[in-house]
Amino acid sequence: MILLDEPYASEPLLDWMERSQHPVLTNPFTQSLANARSLNLVDAHEAARRITDGERTYTNSENALEWILAHTENEQLNGGIRLFKDKAAMREKLAPLTPELFFRRCPRAQLADLDPDELPMPVVLKPQAGFCSMGVHVVRNADEWRRALDAIERAADSWRTMYPESVIDADDYLLESYVTGTEYALDAYFDENGAAHVLNVLRHDFASDADTSDRLYVTSAAIVRDMRPRFTGWLSDVNNLTGVRNFPVHVEVREDGGRVVPIEFNPLRFAGLGGTDVAWHGFGYRTYEAFLEKKVPDFDACFAGREDKTYSMSLLNPPADTTGDEAFDYDGFAARFSRVLCLQRFDASRVGSYGFLFLETDADTSDELAFVLKSDLREFLR
Repeated sequence: MILLDEPYASEPLLDWMERSQHPVLTNPFTQSLANARSLNLVDAHEAARRITDGERTYTNSENALEWILAHTENEQLNGGIRLFKDKAAMREKLAPLTPELFFRRCPRAQLADLDPDELPMPVVLKPQAGFCSMGVHVVRNADEWRRALDAIERAADSWRTMYPESVIDADDYLLESYVTGTEYALDAYFDENGAAHVLNVLRHDFASDADTSDRLYVTSAAIVRDMRPRFTGWLSDVNNLTGVRNFPVHVEVREDGGRVVPIEFNPLRFAGLGGTDVAWHGFGYRTYEAFLEKKVPDFDACFAGREDKTYSMSLLNPPADTTGDEAFDYDGFAARFSRVLCLQRFDASRVGSYGFLFLETDADTSDELAFVLKSDLREFLR
């Protein structure tokens, strides 16, 4: 069962849904696609029955989570949604795996009352429920603490206009230890027996220690081969504590010398805004198809002929102090790269970014990747 919702469904996902005729919930968003796509739309009663009966369920947007919680009676699934979406609850549940980590939940109205000198700096401050790194701040001292609180106050109203509270909660925050190491994003799922299956591994690169953006994720045959066994074992440990079944999840972690520390879990979806399609553009398999149809990819076959290539996805966030209403020169931006696999355009006023860029490069240290990571994109505003 698939639930599609605002703000965006990718072309590879829609192509597969049209060809496979996998059932999808009828709602205003899918009805808006019906004129251009022949989708297998089912009504709310049928969708709720399928989910309640335990059919594997996938969403492209966390906007759909509220509907599932309100209309279905699959307690195992709904309990997993509530747990994985609640960052503080997940910290508590997984504390046996990382007992040394500091975390604290705090309402936004009380953040200004905290004394930053009493916090175990550096810390990360972020919305209790969040999406695409919105509202995430790395704080190292009292000055950065005050700047983070000011930024949160400025942004809170715009978050409310773009996403429901279940996706981004502008009023409830989490403080936690800043964890060192290499950051990775995992598209994975737990099967009917609770076993973990990792479908893709992406290294999340940053322009600096203060960068919290989703500007650059890279994957390759070597990254997946090296890290997939380690993360599969760690996710097995996670599910010994959470106990979910038939459950897809997008996970962000930090890894350092074999130690894996969770950052967040995003339930019932893979990388958002179509980001999971990096596996399709790069290696030729669809992660959602693998989950919904129980088809774990033949990774050796998928990697054949691509061993020396790196594939990346980049969320094109607007520069600071811009409105998002500026025109973006997509053609000029694309011309900067030697092989663009896909440049998906977004309405920045609705989504919060200009689009998603998918690239193929010959190495993960290429000048092209360095450019997309460090550019503030101002030169492409018109």
